[in-house]
Amino acid sequence: MKLKLVAAAVLGLSSAAWAVDPFVVKDIKVEGLQRTEAGTVFNYLPIKVGDTFNDQKAGDAIKALFATGFFNDVRIESSEGVVIVEVAERPVISQLTISGAKEFDKDQLKKALKENGLAESRVFDQALLDGAVQELKRQYYSRGKYSVEINPHITKLDRNRVSISLDITEGITAKIREIRIVGNQAFDTSTLLDQFAQTTGSWTSWISHDDQYSKQKLTGDLEKLRAFYQNQGYLEFNIDSTQVSISADKESVYLTINLTEGQRYTLGDLKLGGDLKVPEADLRSLLLVKRGDVFSREKVNESVTALTDRLGKEGYAFANVNVVPDLDREHNIANLMFFVDPGRRTYVRRVNISGNTKTRDEVIRREMRQLEGSYYNSANIKRSKERIDLLGYFEDINIETPAVGDAPDQVDVNVSLKERSTGSISAAVGFVQGEGLQLSAGISQSNVFGSGKTAALNVSTGKVNKVLSLSFTDPYYTADGVSLGYNVYHRSYNPDTIDLSEYKTTSTGASVTAGVPISERDRVNFTLGLDRTNITTFDNSPQQYLDYVSKHGSNSTTLSAGVSWGRDTRDSALWPTRGYTTGISFDAGLPGGNVNYYRLGHNESWFFPLSKTYTLMVGGEVGAINGYGKTSTVPFFDNYYLGGIGSVRGFESGSMGPRDANNYALGGTRKMVLNTELLFPFPGMRDNKSVRMSLFADAGTLWDDKTPGSSANQAFRYSGGLAFTWLSPVGPMKFSYAVPMHKQDGDKIQRLQFQLGTVF
Repeated sequence: MKLKLVAAAVLGLSSAAWAVDPFVVKDIKVEGLQRTEAGTVFNYLPIKVGDTFNDQKAGDAIKALFATGFFNDVRIESSEGVVIVEVAERPVISQLTISGAKEFDKDQLKKALKENGLAESRVFDQALLDGAVQELKRQYYSRGKYSVEINPHITKLDRNRVSISLDITEGITAKIREIRIVGNQAFDTSTLLDQFAQTTGSWTSWISHDDQYSKQKLTGDLEKLRAFYQNQGYLEFNIDSTQVSISADKESVYLTINLTEGQRYTLGDLKLGGDLKVPEADLRSLLLVKRGDVFSREKVNESVTALTDRLGKEGYAFANVNVVPDLDREHNIANLMFFVDPGRRTYVRRVNISGNTKTRDEVIRREMRQLEGSYYNSANIKRSKERIDLLGYFEDINIETPAVGDAPDQVDVNVSLKERSTGSISAAVGFVQGEGLQLSAGISQSNVFGSGKTAALNVSTGKVNKVLSLSFTDPYYTADGVSLGYNVYHRSYNPDTIDLSEYKTTSTGASVTAGVPISERDRVNFTLGLDRTNITTFDNSPQQYLDYVSKHGSNSTTLSAGVSWGRDTRDSALWPTRGYTTGISFDAGLPGGNVNYYRLGHNESWFFPLSKTYTLMVGGEVGAINGYGKTSTVPFFDNYYLGGIGSVRGFESGSMGPRDANNYALGGTRKMVLNTELLFPFPGMRDNKSVRMSLFADAGTLWDDKTPGSSANQAFRYSGGLAFTWLSPVGPMKFSYAVPMHKQDGDKIQRLQFQLGTVF
């Protein structure tokens, strides 16, 4: 007896047509294999020698082999107790090429195809290829390329192989030509479109691509529109429908949004309910809304956050506050109930850190203020994130607190990090009108071998300043946060090269600094230094310089000691939006040297969030220096000099302040600098955290009542301009253009300033 069963039996033909008398299988043979091992087929076959073979077994065998995806055809024959399995293997993809792709990287496309089962050395499946083509089209559609064409070509090769080529014609990117909003009455269309990330195009669109339609971006824009209305009291605002139409040539996109504004609501009764856990008065004081206010979703959400944070400080990690509105539609009043569900009080089981491939765990753990085994405290977790951010080692910091599965009163704190390059080779370039470029360079590593220690070598080759310095700081010299730093330097200052003043100094010195934390945000630093300075004067040097050298000699030794206090409450070291830094410093030249002075300084920088995108920075610095003892006159080379980056932009470094009869800058013993900046995102790149711009205004003055001519140059200088900062992949870049105002005779102008860095 001989029987043949083919794959068609699986497709639903009557089993009676293939009826076979059952028999005991004596042997199984597999024919047609080229690449697949026979053992693989036997593993999938539901038939073994000694089994009883029948119609059901035959059908199950065909289904099982087809389900592997290895075969195009499966046939089963039987003859005298032997089951013969004939298969036709599917071809293997020998080569996969992509041509014409410019919008996406080819390697990224191949990786995406591989994740979907289409890759070299994989079994070819036409359905997978068709699905991959459609997915690629969707990706191109998300970039606004609706005219894209993807043509797959399949070439059969020997040994049952195929070569696949995807030829892509991307076409042009469709632009948003019009955004129509229908149903708005309270606000004009232009005001509403200001809430959108997508636009009909502007001068920055070539960078931001904000004129390219994206379904994901539209979803975000609609949510921003909803938030805008609900923040203005339109609690029942609704988006009825959206229509997206594409022109026949697939080059233009038209958006239409239909909305219903509803009525504007004010707030009525504000109640707290549920299990409060803390005094109601404490919670009520955290509410940012009050009776009679216009309803604002943002303020309500911020109130909810404040309430949950307050409960989080008491250990309630999963506290939940639900807002239940009761609408009086007749009077347009919204009564709100803040219902508090604190959940269980929880402990922290473990703090887990991931993503720090370079930085050691201990560097991160010593910044954590949430400890293992203690009550969960949301304030400590927030502060831990701030302290890790202030290290400056990470691009992104994310902290999650998942519950421990078998312990409902415990959570883990998972700290996920994305490291940034902390070593840099930097270059600073300044353009001085009539003098050309001034250059400086440096190499630094703020996280040496992932230890948190800082080392830097700086070299300046400017016309005025030539500096070679080497510094090293260990921020945790002791376990409780006492820092220790060293600095050695050799510096040449030659203002004569730009006719700023007629003298030259060459200094060599070293210093050691110890920092002691006295609170969570306060630190006191102690410094001890030794400096040896050689002074060179010229025949046309200012008379007071000549007098000083005649009296005290051309070599001076300064043994200095200093103490300073600083506080830092900023929320970020890279892009602060709130908080402040402040400090007071005092240092003096001790009697052990032949230069005796004392100097007092104070500086502050305050950051005020005006909105989610605008931050106001206000800062300033004052300083005073006096001599004492035998050298009651302050050494002229220790005077303050103002102008340039870091003080009053728009003026060349050291050009401000008192001058002698030959118009040489003398510096001063008193200084005051004021800086104001309005920080905001680059136009068209609102959500990009690596680019920021600012409008700034600087003011400063420098004087010395004991210096002839000082009073004539004591007037404030002002400047204003535009600054641009970019945390680029190759390092930080800063640009500024300043327009000096209220300048005095003899001031030198430096309008364009920029700093460049290259990360290694």
